[in-house]
Amino acid sequence: MLGKVILLFNTIKYLKFIQIVNRVKRKFIKPTIDLSRAPEISSVNNKLKFVIKCQQKMFDNSIFRFLNRESNVKTLDDWNANDQDKLWLYNLHYFDDLNAVNSEQRADWHRKLIQKWINDNPPGFKNGWEPYPSSLRIINWIKWFLLNGNLKQEWLDSLASQTRFLSQNLEYHLLGNHLFANAKALIFSGLYFQGAEADEWYQTGIKILNKELPEQVLSDGGNFELSPMYHAIFLEDLLDLINIHQAYDKNQPANIATKATQMLKWLESMSHPDGEISFFNDSTLGVAPTLGELVNYARQLDIDHKGGNLSGLTYFQESGYIRLDKKDLVIIADVAKIGPDYIPGHGHADVLSFEMSLFGERLIVNSGISTYNTSPERQKQRGTLAHSTITIDVTDSSEVWSGFRVAKRAKVFDINNTKVADNFKFSACHDGYKDLKGRVIHCREWNASENLLEIVDKITGNGEHKITSVLPLHPNIVVSNIQDNSVNLEIKGKKVKVNFEGEGLLQVVTSKYHSEFGLSIDNKQLVYDYNGSLPFKTKIKISW
Repeated sequence: MLGKVILLFNTIKYLKFIQIVNRVKRKFIKPTIDLSRAPEISSVNNKLKFVIKCQQKMFDNSIFRFLNRESNVKTLDDWNANDQDKLWLYNLHYFDDLNAVNSEQRADWHRKLIQKWINDNPPGFKNGWEPYPSSLRIINWIKWFLLNGNLKQEWLDSLASQTRFLSQNLEYHLLGNHLFANAKALIFSGLYFQGAEADEWYQTGIKILNKELPEQVLSDGGNFELSPMYHAIFLEDLLDLINIHQAYDKNQPANIATKATQMLKWLESMSHPDGEISFFNDSTLGVAPTLGELVNYARQLDIDHKGGNLSGLTYFQESGYIRLDKKDLVIIADVAKIGPDYIPGHGHADVLSFEMSLFGERLIVNSGISTYNTSPERQKQRGTLAHSTITIDVTDSSEVWSGFRVAKRAKVFDINNTKVADNFKFSACHDGYKDLKGRVIHCREWNASENLLEIVDKITGNGEHKITSVLPLHPNIVVSNIQDNSVNLEIKGKKVKVNFEGEGLLQVVTSKYHSEFGLSIDNKQLVYDYNGSLPFKTKIKISW
């Protein structure tokens, strides 16, 4: 019982006062529902220049596929089915297919779907009226409405009612990307409609945007939740806001284009040579737009991204990531905190982990995510053992729990990087294990020279401990010739040797790699174990 109290205290103490107040308010104060007629539609001056097309989500009139799971939605109850994950149901209410690949060919389905949603989801009822799915649906409906004619008054009235309800139900208890999505929806509705009510929505959205933008986009261009996936989602939000302001010939919010340019540079550095994002914190493929799609979108909006010059070492000091691009080698390393103190729900215990590409292909990876519930599997995927770093005494470096909670957090210190001739070195330490007996500290150093990467781990402190070093491998990597503490890998037909130096023992174990929600693919992990006294030092040599 005492342990639970301490866990809760170490979680709640980081919350902002506004979050606590609004959590209480949501318990006792419910937003009102105004079903009056919608305001008149504003005249649009220009067409939306471009909208990123996600993958098709709707198949036939009632078949939907989200998160690699397909299901029928026919009855009223199917919108809130008990046998579906919350995230699957959220996706159902987003209406992403309205603006998906070849969506114009499904326009008749979409008309029926909009009407069905209105009929089956009474105002204020369950998942569909929660503020986050409401925000995304409002935006998707408006994008679709701007590209399609013959709109029913009932649809416009519903859209206005959804916006009114959202405006009284903003997610100040969560803040972060949820509140920003709320603001984006209010801005879209405030521009789409006209009159005093619409202007109030717009001004509320702009006020939130102006407050949140400087906080949520760091000075080095990274999104403050420190997830490449959420970074890409947020960047699309910025580009959408620029797009709709251009469509209505309205001055866009100050600094938004500058922030978008900075975010493009950060995302490029956090992507592998295959053009897809690295897996730090909650990140996986198939959710956010790709780097290429976002660059193309920005150019359509006359935002010129001059990318491609990634050679050498780049340190994003405020967000806490390091990229090394050296000939055939790309390393992306995490020397960051777990996320914003008051909203670390998308954070993983992945400090001092890294991802590595060689010859343009992923070699060493973090394990990704496949689920967003509170299951043991979600806990495992957030845990340190699922990442390319050191775990001590089978304990996570940050205290992740209950799906989206974090109590005690690792703090990173002594971050350094140097370049001598053509050799690069960078290093950092963290105190995530300081509460273990013996006040344990982990320091890691990466040394890159010609055709060689050395990773040196130093564990200081006192007492007997179990040290586990894990290198998850991409599923395409072939493992062979396991001898003592060395192993051969094959990537694109080329040989790579990995050797562990120290007093531990190397094993190759089968694990899972989660490249998308709902997917778990077999892969191999190199697991190096040591049981003994501290201090301890080990070196990993990767040569090619």
